[in-house]
Parts: sequence; structure tokens; C-alpha cells
Amino acid sequence: MRMSSRRLGYGLLLAVFLSTGLLVACGSDDTTDTGAGGTGVGASSGDGAGGSADADSTGAQGGSAAGTGGTSSSEAGGSSGGPVTGGSTATGGSADTGGSTATGGSEQTGGSSQATGGSVATGGSQSTGGSSSITGGQQNTGGSTPAGGRQNTGGSTGTGGRQNTGGATDTGGRQNTAGATGTGGSQNTGGTAPTGGTTGSGGEPTNCTIPTPSATPIGYGSKTTGGGNASAVSVSSFDAAVAALADYRSAYKDGTASALVVRYTGKFDFGTITDVCAQHTKDAQILYIKEVENVTFEGASGSSANFGIKINRAKNVIVRNMTMGLLPGGGDADAISIEGNGTNGDVENVWIDHNDLFSSTKDDCDGAGDTEFDGLIDIKKGARYITISYNKLHDHQKTGLLGSSDDDDTQRYVTFHHNWYDNVGSRTPLHRFGYTHLFNNYYNEISGSGINVRMGGVALIESNYFENAANPITSRYSPEAGYWDLRDNYVGGGITWSTESDTLANADDWKTTKAFPSGELNYSYTPDPAECVKQIVMATAGAKL
Repeated sequence: MRMSSRRLGYGLLLAVFLSTGLLVACGSDDTTDTGAGGTGVGASSGDGAGGSADADSTGAQGGSAAGTGGTSSSEAGGSSGGPVTGGSTATGGSADTGGSTATGGSEQTGGSSQATGGSVATGGSQSTGGSSSITGGQQNTGGSTPAGGRQNTGGSTGTGGRQNTGGATDTGGRQNTAGATGTGGSQNTGGTAPTGGTTGSGGEPTNCTIPTPSATPIGYGSKTTGGGNASAVSVSSFDAAVAALADYRSAYKDGTASALVVRYTGKFDFGTITDVCAQHTKDAQILYIKEVENVTFEGASGSSANFGIKINRAKNVIVRNMTMGLLPGGGDADAISIEGNGTNGDVENVWIDHNDLFSSTKDDCDGAGDTEFDGLIDIKKGARYITISYNKLHDHQKTGLLGSSDDDDTQRYVTFHHNWYDNVGSRTPLHRFGYTHLFNNYYNEISGSGINVRMGGVALIESNYFENAANPITSRYSPEAGYWDLRDNYVGGGITWSTESDTLANADDWKTTKAFPSGELNYSYTPDPAECVKQIVMATAGAKL
């Protein structure tokens, strides 16, 4: 009897022990569940590996923070607009209801923006539409603009995507998560500042429309009409174009002609240039539009040229639809130069539209120094009221400048919109003094530095699309810094930053450093959505008329 009681006691103790262990095991499952506020494999934690993890996990079909309705975690490459403070508490939970661990998620590493407070899920139910808030920003519900910015929430995340440090994760559709929400600038409507740069998360949108480019200039060059409806003079060679312009200059001066339209139909085979280093040793070929007004120089469809165009002490000039590249002449040959003689208004009302300009990124040609090829579009010495639109500027070192030197403090009013900068070294553009407005441009594969604002210049940088760019907005190489007003820009993957001894500032926090004076923005415009700019510009920029 004693033996039976003892065995019964042992049995009861064993049953209690096993029951307690089973309850513990069952209760701990959610702590490793992706999206349930835990930090398991592939979890959407605000404090991920090496910084801020990509708030998206393959397998959490609607619970991840970067999904539709979730919160966007600031990503990498130093392009964060600052940490998300106060956490992003999802009261509905961002949890998978099955409690499974997400695998194959593509977590960004090297992020510099740590979310504090975590993503706490209560109840474990799936949040679809979210009720997350970001301190300092507006409420993100169903993928609307967080922190005043524009968040792209389209596209689904695949599995096993390519991991880029601070770059874009290719996961079915490309998921750009390197950008960050900035806090600077104000909208052109006079509203509260939404963003400096926004994080793209969820792939490129599929609902973008491609608008027809304007047939008239928008921006500071909006008064430009060129040669208007004058009968076109057709030319097929450099020499014929020189003659047509010389004849018009004489007729303009004696009052017998007041407008000129030149239509260039010539073609140049760039394949005949087998040694790009030989080009800088040749004489420059420059077509001068000089000391005249009311001129349009346009390329016919399929035309191409191996000469440059210089607009000097001329007004009301249009250059459109030209393909020009690999110019001879080295430092003496810009593709397009707009230059006065140092007096404000020497050149004004100019529209440079739908051109394809290029050379080579080769930078080690013997005897060339740093000018194997000069600028693609240079503006200096009193040139003002200019619009640069729908141009493709590619495969070049120093793309363009405003201001010939740190002493060129003449007035400067230039609008850049819907231009495509691709595979260039720097100067997109270099901007000294005065005012520029850059909106709806696409910047990709910038290897050195991008928009470089110096010497007190002020740039309104709005609704552009940046990806794969080193130092996309900076102030360097001059003794005085410039300033930027950042609004609604889309920041994709591959953004990197560096500091040299003469770097004055980088926009690595995507914040405005000086508000653009409202009185200097004296024209109307409607920017396209920043997340659609890449698609729009790639479809419309270049010699496509």
C-alpha cells in the first residue's frame, strides 16, 4: 500500500511537470513569428541586422511593415532622413496568423536608421490597411504618404531577392527601400512641407500614365518662341548650317528678316570614331547662333551630328531634337553652350528640348587632362530665363554647369525638367549663384556627384527620381556652400555618400537647407508623381520628335 501511494505521487508530479512544459512550448510560438512583433528569421523588426531591416518578409502575406498599409522602415546607404521615432505600433498586428517563420526574406544590411519602439503586434491578427503612425509625419493608412512623403506601395515581394546594401531588392518587381523620409521644403501650392526624399517600397507602380510632353516650354524659359512659324530652311551638313545662320545674321542686322527656323537633316555615323581619345586633338566644330533673336534649330527625325552649338549674345532661341555626340575639340567643344559676355540678359529666353547628348566616360586619354570632352549643356556669363527639358544626357564625365567660375555671379534662372541623366560622372548640374528649379528628372548611374549647388546658389529640387547615384545632392569644390529646398523626391536603391576634404555639405539626411523664395518661382507647373518619373522620362526624353 505504501509502495502504491508513493508511485501515485510520483506519477502526479510527472503529469504536472509535463503539462507545464507543454504550455510553455505552446505559448512561445509567436515570439519567432515574422510580423508578430518578434525578431525571428526574416522578421520585420525595426532594429534589424546592421541597422534598420527591410520591413518586408517573404511569407508574411500582408503583415509586413513595408506592405500595403504598413509602415516604411528607413533604409540604407546613408540616405535616411533620420530615425523613425516613437516606433510604429500596429494595433491590429502585423502578424502572420499561422505563426510561421518567414524564410527567404531579403533584408537590407548596413542601414543607418534604427526604428525605436519596435513593431509591437497585439492580438496576432493580420493588419490590412494599418493604423501605424510615424512621429512627425501624417498617418499612413493603406499606403498613403508617410511623413508628408509619397510612398510607392505597388508590386509584390518575391522570395530570394537580390540583396543590396542600401540598394534595391529585385523581388518580382523592384523594391526600392534605400531612401528615407526627409523633413524639408514646402509644396509649390504653399502647403506644409511633405518630404525631402521618400522611401520607395513595394516595387515600381503599375498605374503610371505617360503624358504627352508639352509643345511649349515650361519654367523660366516659358516665354521662348524661337523662330515661330517661319518657313524652315533645310540643311544637311555643318557647312550648310553655318551658311544659313550667317545669312540670317546679316538679314537680321539690316532689318530684312526677323525669324529663322533651321531644320537639320544630316546624319553622322558615330561608329566611324574608333579611337575616342583622338577626338580631343582635333579642331572643334561649333555652330554659332550669335547676336540674333528668334531662332529655332531643330533636328529631323533620325538626324545626328558631330558638331556643337553655341548660343552667344542671342535671345529667344530653341534647340530641339538634335542628336550630338563624341565632339572633336576637347575643352573647346561643349555640345550646347549658352553664354553671354558677363552682362545680365546677354542671353535670355532659351529652350533646350528633346535632345540626345553624349560622349564617353573615358578619362585617361593622353594629353587631355580632365577634358577629353567638355560639357553637354553649359550656361554662363549672364545667360538667364532658360528651360532644359526632355533631354537624354548620358555616357559623359562633366555633364553641365551654371556659372563659368566661382566669380561668375550673374543672374541665373534655369528650369530643368524631365531630363534623363544616365551613366555620367558629375555635374547634373554644377550650379553656382542664382536659382534653379529641377523637377521630374531621372538620375541613374551617377558615379562621382550629382546636383552640386555652390556659391550661394539656391535649388528647388522637386519630385525627381534618384537611384544608383553617388552623392546625388551635394555642395563641394567651392569656398562657399549652396542651398537646396527638397520636396517629394523619390529615393531608390544604390544611393551612396562620401565626404572629401572640400565637401561643404551632403543632402544625406534629405532635408531642406534653405527654403526656395516664393517670389522667384513665377510660373505655373504641375509635377508628375515622383514614383512615376522613371517610367515617364525613359519613355519621352531624348531626340524623339
